Amino acid sequence: MIGLLFSGKLPDPIKGIELLRNRHINQDKIIMKSRRTLLKQSLAAGLPLVFAPTSNLFAQERKRKFTIDLTPGAVGIKADPREMIGIAHQHGFESLQPNSGFLASLDDGQRKEFTAELSEKNLKWGAAGLSVDFRDTEEKFREGLAELPKHAAALKAAGATRAGTWIKPFHESLHYLANFRQHVSRLREITKIYNDHGIRFGLEYVGTKDLWTKTNHSFVHTMAETKELIAEVDQPNLGFVLDSWHWYTAGETADDIRTLTNDDVVVCDLNDAPKGIPVEEQLDNQRELPAATGVIDIKSFLEALADIGFDGPVRAEPFNKPLNELENDPAAKATADAIRKAIEVAGL
Repeated sequence: MIGLLFSGKLPDPIKGIELLRNRHINQDKIIMKSRRTLLKQSLAAGLPLVFAPTSNLFAQERKRKFTIDLTPGAVGIKADPREMIGIAHQHGFESLQPNSGFLASLDDGQRKEFTAELSEKNLKWGAAGLSVDFRDTEEKFREGLAELPKHAAALKAAGATRAGTWIKPFHESLHYLANFRQHVSRLREITKIYNDHGIRFGLEYVGTKDLWTKTNHSFVHTMAETKELIAEVDQPNLGFVLDSWHWYTAGETADDIRTLTNDDVVVCDLNDAPKGIPVEEQLDNQRELPAATGVIDIKSFLEALADIGFDGPVRAEPFNKPLNELENDPAAKATADAIRKAIEVAGL
């Protein structure tokens, strides 16, 4: 399969816009053995990179290394962080999203006590959210960035090593290239702070058509475009937040996932889609729990994750109103059961 990737250092802005807008249409991907080196070498050579199909390379050794993760806010669970540990343990989760703000509010002794309780319940840390608003004004970005070292230090002290955020797939006024450059600049600063504290940082592209067509200024909304953004930020700890919903709405395949490595993927979201709605008409805030409908090919998605040896958290983020209206325990049970069902469907 042929895949073309480039660095993003664009000598001609007009050509750059065309490349950035149109390169993602070609969905034939390459294996990212060393994504930044490979990108730059291919550019220097001026040639496409050719690889054989990868769909059956790993099937005989396929096994699960990832954890069943509880990200409470994504499924409507509201409780004290200490209660969250009990809820996660009770319902068989294997990891729990760290709250960097809460961890930063603790002194060293309190933080050690809290993380010891997590360990006693055989739980690991999942991936934290990002406390910096990098999508708004420079002033707001700078305010959040000034606080980030405190959050990152608290995560490091607690033993948490992953964080992630999402990329807004449009802008109200900036055209693609200007928005791309702004993202590179701001995300590089964020990623460097995390890297200084030993934390991997992931970016989630948003593939839902109703969002990336919201204005005349569409932005990154595919895996290929996100590779370009990651390559240009050029930090060793930067990778993907990979979501089955956006993988599905972007029209991608399991072999696209296999172009990544475990080092490229920080955290995964697992969701399903409502039945009877064409993919281009799906709405981002109306999803289903994993394996609820079978619309999204969860089996292929999870098999590909297992094939690349992904060992991070897999969490549900369905934005589902009936789920959010449940009490904490039923919501946690429904979420854990859904993720386990998806794993069973995938034979892992």
